[in-house]
Amino acid sequence: QVQLVESGGGLVQAGGSLRLSCAASGRTFSGYAMGWFRQAPGKEREFVAAMRWSGGSTYYPDSVKGRFTISRDNAKNTVYLQMNSLKPEDTAVYYCAAGIITSLIATTLPYKYNYWGQGTQVTVSS
Repeated sequence: QVQLVESGGGLVQAGGSLRLSCAASGRTFSGYAMGWFRQAPGKEREFVAAMRWSGGSTYYPDSVKGRFTISRDNAKNTVYLQMNSLKPEDTAVYYCAAGIITSLIATTLPYKYNYWGQGTQVTVSS
């Protein structure tokens, strides 16, 4: 049974940092793309970052480029999202996802992912 479990969310002041973790289990993810999405109340789920589990290119939208970094630790089977220079508009529930996605651009599309975590709340105060 595949499980993605996010952790690391919380309350932080604007300009601060948080690191989210996504512990993956239940299968080998070497052929998968791993993504982070977020969803604020009343808004659609928004793409935040993606990478291939095997390494290589990463992909970010302009809204977080230069502030957020996705990475993974193979030994721990964990994907991370380092978030720096946080802004109040970054407030949302953050989700980790995994899917067999060949195109890096396609990793921006939620419906391409097969597995999702339960989400972790990030709140940035002004």
